[in-house]
Amino acid sequence: MASNYNHSHNVSGWVGWLYFAGTMMMLAGAFQAIAGLVAIFKNGVYVLTPSQLVAFDYRQWGFIHLIIGILLILSAISLFAGRMWGRILAIFLASLSAIANFTFIQANPWWSLTVIVIDILIIYGVAVHGGEIEDM
Repeated sequence: MASNYNHSHNVSGWVGWLYFAGTMMMLAGAFQAIAGLVAIFKNGVYVLTPSQLVAFDYRQWGFIHLIIGILLILSAISLFAGRMWGRILAIFLASLSAIANFTFIQANPWWSLTVIVIDILIIYGVAVHGGEIEDM
């Protein structure tokens, strides 16, 4: 009896990096959203003068972080579904998140550095091992 199931998929143990990247995207998205909400509703948390932030005040940064966070979470869902556009979007959003946190580093250095490291791990996992999820 013939089966329609294709037994020749090229999935290695490295596909775990992709699931790790998706999970980290959700975590980074949650971190971004929290940072955004704090910047929007609790202006006193970040105690720098507005001139020390690049081009935006705290409320504007809050909305930037909140939007990036929501997009990261939605992109992680498409990444788990194995979509090529999800992988492209994941790399783009993780890069955007890293840049946003680099420019926000004066306001909260440890938080920003933590999110930047997570973004780098996301980019690595998706760029190097992203194609394996399509084979599953």
